[in-house]
Amino acid sequence: MSIERNPGTELDLDWVDCTPANRSAIERRAATIGTRRSVKKEWQAAWLLKAVSCIDLTTLSGDDTRARVRRLCAKARQPVRQDLLDALGVGDAGLTTGAVCVYHEMIETAVEALEGSGIPVAAVSTGFPAGLSPYHLRIKEIEESVKAGAQEIDIVISRRHVLEGNWQALYDETREMRAACGDAHLKTILATGELGSLRNVAKASKVCMMAGADFIKTSTGKEAVNATLPVSLTMIRALRDYGDRTGYKIGYKPAGGVSKAKDALNYLMLVKEELGNDWLSPDLFRFGASSLLGDIERQLEHHVTGRYSAGFRHAMG
Repeated sequence: MSIERNPGTELDLDWVDCTPANRSAIERRAATIGTRRSVKKEWQAAWLLKAVSCIDLTTLSGDDTRARVRRLCAKARQPVRQDLLDALGVGDAGLTTGAVCVYHEMIETAVEALEGSGIPVAAVSTGFPAGLSPYHLRIKEIEESVKAGAQEIDIVISRRHVLEGNWQALYDETREMRAACGDAHLKTILATGELGSLRNVAKASKVCMMAGADFIKTSTGKEAVNATLPVSLTMIRALRDYGDRTGYKIGYKPAGGVSKAKDALNYLMLVKEELGNDWLSPDLFRFGASSLLGDIERQLEHHVTGRYSAGFRHAMG
């Protein structure tokens, strides 16, 4: 699917200020996801394979090595065992994950390991996860990661701009980071667990989209509270509002805490119901996850064989 890239708009503070976010209504709606309908058997397997294709397979540890990143890239190329794919009738479908996400230091290793696969390398940037390094270094980090071969850049916003209501500063910062990305796509991490309210989440989402974000993302995965369904619903509705006004489709990425297959199904259901089938694609939806794939593969094995294997068999390290 070809998506016309969001060029951004001028900052419209009136639009930002009138952004609603009714917590009780949002929480009631989020609580219905996964309860009003369910998918079983072959339909569930198909949804889980869709989830696999939308995973940003991630390693962001201080002890990352080139060997670990190469193993991760091999898993991205072949995320589900061939015998399971053959049993499901999709053995020749060319299933891969949506991307591989690493620190800057591991970009070149990942690019080399993924050569010819069509799988993009995403790099976390701008002083991830706190985003408190000197500003000129954050911009330089983006430029260096793009130069090293990253096709997607996951930046962290300055949370203080949101908490202080300084929307102009957030817009200017994100706009400059978008410019530094060049042709690489910009995924803005809001760190929603640190923004204080759902209304702040909604406002920050809109400001980042006005500044030219290609994706909005919940979390770094390092906060005390990461992706949740109420936060996701808030961001998705801001994204839909932006699309209705501008005509541009923005991607969405929940990250942190999405580790079980049943959680992935809930997020896919939410996206389908709120945005439609166009967003059920790695072009517009990603999971930021490191352990989710292992549980999905375990559930697929149970579907095929009727048995669960030990969880460690599907772990990556």
